[in-house]
Amino acid sequence: MRSDALSYAGCEEPHFLEACTLCSKPLGHNSDIYMYRGNKPFCSQECRQEQIENDEAGERRWKVSSKKSKETSKKSETVQTGTLVVSN
Repeated sequence: MRSDALSYAGCEEPHFLEACTLCSKPLGHNSDIYMYRGNKPFCSQECRQEQIENDEAGERRWKVSSKKSKETSKKSETVQTGTLVVSN
């Protein structure tokens, strides 16, 4: 059973340093833990690097899709200029 410090209102939540964020391998108490973005633990430098590369690829895809979306919306905006004459 886990300590009361890790249990909240009767629900046992896993502590964030119990398993690797990428591969879910249990993290040992006497082994190195590789951190990324403040609160993401990894069992090895390889898992950490793979997560960094995944995040960077996702950010690049987001930037490309955001840029395409902006270009598409600019192209779809039409501005008409001219004079409107109304007679009675």
